[in-house]
Amino acid sequence: IAEDFEYGVFDCTNKEMVYGRYVDLKEDNASEPTSSQFPQLNKDAYYFGVYFPNKTSTLAGEMWIWGFSSLVLLIVVVFFGYTLSAIFRQKKLSEIQKDFINNMTHEFKTPISTIALSSDVLQSKEIVQQPERLTQYAQIIKKEATRLQNQVDRVLQMATVEKNTISLTRQEINLNELIAQSVQSAQLNLKEGGEIRFEPPVEDIIINADKVHLTNIIYNLLDNAVKYTEKAPTVVIAASSDNDGVVISIQDDGKGIDKKDHELIFKKFYRIPTGNVHNVKGFGLGLYYVKMIVEAHQGKITVDSSENGTTFTVHLPKSI
Repeated sequence: IAEDFEYGVFDCTNKEMVYGRYVDLKEDNASEPTSSQFPQLNKDAYYFGVYFPNKTSTLAGEMWIWGFSSLVLLIVVVFFGYTLSAIFRQKKLSEIQKDFINNMTHEFKTPISTIALSSDVLQSKEIVQQPERLTQYAQIIKKEATRLQNQVDRVLQMATVEKNTISLTRQEINLNELIAQSVQSAQLNLKEGGEIRFEPPVEDIIINADKVHLTNIIYNLLDNAVKYTEKAPTVVIAASSDNDGVVISIQDDGKGIDKKDHELIFKKFYRIPTGNVHNVKGFGLGLYYVKMIVEAHQGKITVDSSENGTTFTVHLPKSI
């Protein structure tokens, strides 16, 4: 061991050091001590000890290569982990994009095919002599065109919904009238026997908000309540006002949403897994759009669900 050291002799009888010496190898002071310096040890009660005062710095100096190697290994592991994370994230985004394109293709293909078939029927000469049939196919074309327009609008909405890019045109709105109009539009999609109930408050609720986006919020929530209730739905919408702002709640009697999906349903393109059954079409954009617009109005949206139904609650300030 080529290190400076110190050695000494301890007398256990007198409990004191009888000899000690520091040896500095760099100064070559390791010569043999004279007999007058080293005591006569004529009994057994002695301890001889050697101490290396610089052992910590020496070991640290010798282990720098191991520390450097460990640091390099840590960097490689972190980079490898980040690479795997990026690969899985890109894979997930690719799957989401693929699902979105497939859904969009099916959503657009059905109304386009229906419109094309109806147009072929209207081009026949016999249809002129059948006014009831003519009216029926004209109504089909109008209905499918409206459906197609709604899907296009929903996709286009997402182009303006990204954070910090939403432009709101605020104005004073009578919330009671706005909800009544949205209910009237949503009733067109009701199954036979279903109903949407809205009892407006006695006093009008005036709110400063973007009329177009607020209408879309209410309509999207009503549309979801109707679509995701397998039986004839009963949807109840209510509005109230207090000093803190405005509260809008939409309650349905569907099968409910699993608690683990409560946060996920507001993410872009997310749709609750239903196995191989896809009886409800969509892009997974509706609730994402709703949340972004609510937050743009400095409000919040919450969901409460059980096996007896789901309630979405929107809290908005009256004015900002």
